[in-house]
Parts: sequence; structure tokens; C-alpha cells
Amino acid sequence: MIDAIQRFLLEDLDIRGAVVRLSEVWQALLQGRDYTGGVASLFGQASAVTAIIAAKLKNTGRLTLQLQGHGPVRLLVVDCTANLNLRGHVRSEGDLTALDVPSLFGDGQLLMTLDFADGTQPYQSYVPIEGATLAEVFEHYLAQSEQAPARLWLAADGQGAAGLFLQKLPGADERDPDGWNRIVQLAETVREAELLGLPAEQLLTRLFHEETVRIFPPRAVRHDWPMDWDKIRATLRSLGRTEIDAIVRDQGEIVVHDDLSNHTYRFGPGDIDALFSDPTSRLH
Repeated sequence: MIDAIQRFLLEDLDIRGAVVRLSEVWQALLQGRDYTGGVASLFGQASAVTAIIAAKLKNTGRLTLQLQGHGPVRLLVVDCTANLNLRGHVRSEGDLTALDVPSLFGDGQLLMTLDFADGTQPYQSYVPIEGATLAEVFEHYLAQSEQAPARLWLAADGQGAAGLFLQKLPGADERDPDGWNRIVQLAETVREAELLGLPAEQLLTRLFHEETVRIFPPRAVRHDWPMDWDKIRATLRSLGRTEIDAIVRDQGEIVVHDDLSNHTYRFGPGDIDALFSDPTSRLH
């Protein structure tokens, strides 16, 4: 599977992990965007790590990871459901030549929001953005939030995005006092081309061929967010006819862009007339 996450367990060491690779999903996330190379790479890495974390959810909720700051990248949001339906966007401006996280975000923060399907109050967690790379940022976050050492290797280019995740389980030192250090050193040899190009099983065999690796069935990652005209119509109606008419007089039409799902909705004067004359109208 080219758009999937594959969990695994190093059985003799009590170390778990995951490999994620995005190809067609990544192309869908990029479609119509004008992200530069550095921003696109950052977005791809964030998409990969969000899928990794979302795959650990044990409910039917939705995970949103949001990085914001005062640098050239003002906002990066990736949203993923428990069934691994992924979307997101980046808002940036100014100098994007520097690729390290502190230069791109400035004094930023990471917000994780977990929305529950049963309507329970969402869980939110804020932490400063700490680390020179996105992998280091999330290693720091996971170590704090889950109280377990974790390592990440992330990569993205114009064709794909990928990640390798390792986490040390509580009994690891009892199983093998040197096991975590040994596995991390082996994982450090991974190259971006391997992350982006090798199937998960082949990658794990290359890295940990002397270890007993239990590989779980892959889970598909997707990008399936159809247009929601009813939601946009309801939003426009909530603004009221007077305000909407003023916008149409000034701009000739109403244009609404859904950044997360990457859809654009257009309403001309005739559409607005129908919208307010018949609240049940379905124009598209």
C-alpha cells in the first residue's frame, strides 16, 4: 500500500514503532497549493507525523495538530480522524529560505486538540515549539505527553512524504539494557530516499535485520473531504442578507475558501437571491 501506516513491535526489546508513507494522499493535499519547497517539505513531514499519532487513537475522534508562531510560517495545521482521513494547510509569508523550525516559526507553540465523537469536551495541550527540526519538535512533545522516550525520522519531497517512529515501552530496559540505544543507532542510518522509496517491510528488514520484528497489518491513509455546500450556505445565512449584499456589491460575488479541505465555493448574485428566498435551496 502506497498510502498507509504500518505498526510494528520489536518483540524481544519492548520497543514499538510505525512506518508511514504517503503518495497519492500527499499529491491530493498539495493539489492547487502554491507552497514553496521548504514549506511543502514541512507540510509533508507534519502530515506524516499526524498520521502516526492519529493511528494510536483508541476512539472515533479527530486529532488536530497546529503549529503557530511569529516567523515566516504563521500557521501549520494538519487534521486527521481516527480512521486516518487527513487534511491540512499552511499559512506563510516573507522569507522562506531558512528551513530550520526556529527560523520558520519564531517563538511558536504547538497545540494538540483531540475532539471526541461522543461530544465530550475536547482535550487540548499546549507546548512551546522546541527543536531545530519538526522531528525534534514532536519527539519533545511525545516524551512530555506520554512519558516515554520517542524518536522520529521524517522526510518529504514533491512526490511523497514519510516517517519512521520508535517508542520505548516501560519494560524495555529490563528486557535489554542496551536495546533502545542499539535500535536508535540502527535507525539513525536511514536515508531520506529509503524512507520515501522503500516499502515498510523492506525498510524494517534493512534497519533491524538481526531483531525479531512483528509487523501488524497496514492501515490505509486517505484524503476524502468532499465539498460541504450546506455548511457554507448555513454560514452565509448566519451573516444576514444585508452584510452579504454589501459584499456582493463590492466584489461581484461571494468566494469562500475552505483552507483545511482545500475547496473554493462561489456564489453569484442569483445564487444569493435563491439562498435567502428559499432556505432549503440546494444550488449546487
